Amino acid sequence: IIAVKSTVIPGTTEEVVIPILETSGKAVGRDFGVCMTPEFLREGKGISDFMHPDRIVIGEYDRSSGDVLCNLYHTFDAPVVRVSLKTAEMIKYASNVFLTTKVSFINEIGNICKQLGIDTYEVAKGMGYDERIGHKFLNAGIGFAGPCLLKDLKALIVRANQLGYEPRLLEEVLSLNERQVLKLVELLRKHIPLEGSSVGILGLSYKPMTDDIKDSLSIEIVNTLLKEGAGLKAYDPQVMPNFEILFPQIEYVSPEEVLKCDAILILTEWEEFEHLDYRGKIVIDGRRVLKAQEARIYEGVCW
Repeated sequence: IIAVKSTVIPGTTEEVVIPILETSGKAVGRDFGVCMTPEFLREGKGISDFMHPDRIVIGEYDRSSGDVLCNLYHTFDAPVVRVSLKTAEMIKYASNVFLTTKVSFINEIGNICKQLGIDTYEVAKGMGYDERIGHKFLNAGIGFAGPCLLKDLKALIVRANQLGYEPRLLEEVLSLNERQVLKLVELLRKHIPLEGSSVGILGLSYKPMTDDIKDSLSIEIVNTLLKEGAGLKAYDPQVMPNFEILFPQIEYVSPEEVLKCDAILILTEWEEFEHLDYRGKIVIDGRRVLKAQEARIYEGVCW
């Protein structure tokens, strides 16, 4: 049995993988079986997610292929969903894209709430008790990023357009996310002139508990601030060596040094940022670090 686990566009296993395998002279269904069993793993929690899945999806070329994989998973305490190959591929894409939609939705609500003087997080808390909605992925902020969600959203949009269908909702989810990150810079301009000012950045990774900066929102923010002539000092507990390769012109310093800047941006919600002293500072928060609200001037990006 050959099991595909990578996130691939629906139809890939049937139209690409199997024909390549059959160039060996062997035939699928006769000489070997094929399944598509997508992984649902988060960076920083991969082992736990693998051992305790919410569900196991098995896309099968035929019943015998699926039976082999089902037997392999028989000790796992999770529902098993057996479907076709392309359906399994779509389940993974639909799951990730739905999460991006929730994030952009709550950010849209957050942008409205900020204009009305309403705490978006109190709204999200009240919404989340509805079992149809739930509490997860309702953390308003500067948007989603990283190597999975953004890539999958873009890929599904491209595939839909190739099929002649315009995925307007998905395109707006992406567009809003691209606009959202720069709201942090817009708020910063209200309080200091960017050119010639020192701006401190807390957090560079796309989320806590990872050293990954692929598609991190910090990259766009840093690019924008540098173009505006700001001097930058940054701190992240894990990714500074990697980030320095992209931006050697930034000063990489301790969090205490970051706090000496004219203003501070919070881009990643590392737990240690809840223990800093923000009193007397200007803080623009993109990730809801509660301790930062003690700052002399504090603004959340959409709360």
